[in-house]
Amino acid sequence: MTFDDVRVVALKWPEVTDGTSYGTPALKVRGKLLTRLKEDGESLVVLGVDADERAMLIETQPKIFYFTDHYRDWPIVLLRLPKARRQAVEGLLLRHWRTLASKRAIKALEAIPGRGP
Repeated sequence: MTFDDVRVVALKWPEVTDGTSYGTPALKVRGKLLTRLKEDGESLVVLGVDADERAMLIETQPKIFYFTDHYRDWPIVLLRLPKARRQAVEGLLLRHWRTLASKRAIKALEAIPGRGP
């Protein structure tokens, strides 16, 4: 995957917009950060992942998921885009999107066949 692939997926969801964060391309929901491209240009900063889930992801899929000391105290995992599959990326981002989106936007997405809760 590439960030452009991520963009194609997420921009179909209500309230998602293109933006920047720390000088890198980012996707936002109602002005709040959904995800961004890490400065290395190949990793995705995935928010909304607690320490336990992050540890599990890194342990089970170390070629895809990792983190740096900079992100140790934050609910974030880093994802190597070239090694990732769309399903994994979409699932993580969609879960975080639900925490940022309005109730109306969530209902609108759930009304699309195959996008239920």
